[in-house]
Amino acid sequence: MTAVVAAAVLFLTAGCSSGDGRHPAGSAGPSSDRTGSPTGGSPSASPAPSGPPAKGSVKVVSTLTEGLQSPWGVAALPGGDLLVASRDEGTITRVSADGGKQTEIGSVPGVAPGGEGGLLGLAVSPSFASDQQVYAYFTTASDNRIARMLYDEQKPPGQQLGAPDTVLRGIPKGVIHNGGRIAFGPDKMLYAGTGETGETGLAQDKESLGGKILRMTPDGQPVHGNPEADSVVYSYGHRNVQGLAWDSEKRLWAAEFGQNTWDELNLVEPGKNYGWPAAEGKAGKAGFVDPVAQWRTADASPSGIAYAEGSIWMAGLRGERLWRIPLSGAEPSAEPQPFLEEEYGRLRTVLSAGGDQVWLVTSETDTRGTPEPGDDRILRLEVG
Repeated sequence: MTAVVAAAVLFLTAGCSSGDGRHPAGSAGPSSDRTGSPTGGSPSASPAPSGPPAKGSVKVVSTLTEGLQSPWGVAALPGGDLLVASRDEGTITRVSADGGKQTEIGSVPGVAPGGEGGLLGLAVSPSFASDQQVYAYFTTASDNRIARMLYDEQKPPGQQLGAPDTVLRGIPKGVIHNGGRIAFGPDKMLYAGTGETGETGLAQDKESLGGKILRMTPDGQPVHGNPEADSVVYSYGHRNVQGLAWDSEKRLWAAEFGQNTWDELNLVEPGKNYGWPAAEGKAGKAGFVDPVAQWRTADASPSGIAYAEGSIWMAGLRGERLWRIPLSGAEPSAEPQPFLEEEYGRLRTVLSAGGDQVWLVTSETDTRGTPEPGDDRILRLEVG
């Protein structure tokens, strides 16, 4: 093996940790449990913004439901009920917001689960009341893609999803780094966070859909105002984006996995380059946008994020905690605060439930957790 090849292999594998998008397939990540910190990780430290920690609070109001298998994407229906994707089973389940009753509405054909791939993000059409369309991001045998399906509640349970209508295909797939979060923005356009599948060069390749944040019409077409008129690429230089949320000023925030040093929260602007693989965390390199906040990889492994009560709330997989990042304009106003540390295991998705309420979804049954009776769960939180 040449020195160049050896260095490349070392770059891809060194320091990888046990969150989605870190350790290569077949390698053992650091162990963790509900009562002790993950072993083998980096010191618990992250540079803080200036100023004292802001006061914040998290109260677990209730457990909405239990016994979910590999839950990943979650989307709220207009009446408040939730749709939950099972990454490994390829099914979508409706969970009643009043009592937590689970009803499988159907499965998504063509899903090929494996590694970090499978049925991932979900989104409900902004015009759901009239079109009944549910969008899903999922891994197939050849790629990652986004499709929409008609949700017909009049049909029997398990048969309520229509055939997938693919709106975007050709997103690179891998055993790792499939991204997967989708969400409709305030502009009613569809956004998607993708990963670079472990092929780091894809993040800087504007012709590739890997390692990007994408913006498209509900039909999967490039949006007027995108950086390039014929492309759905909105920003690039990302490693593995699994968190998307907008604040009260309609600014887009994204969380992504670092490799072996820094996880990131980014304020996303069209056409900007977020640095991967040349930069990880706050590198201060010309031409790249630094994250507004960063964490040691042992403390975060960020997946879903949501905005509520003036803060971004970020779920940590390996970190097994919920992070609060209070905002003042486009910057954190104080040091990020951790909550629920190692109380519920790995945390996958956060979704605003309106006002000071958010849904929090655990991820202990994703093959990297240590499931206990009742896992996985959806918790209702009151935050402030």
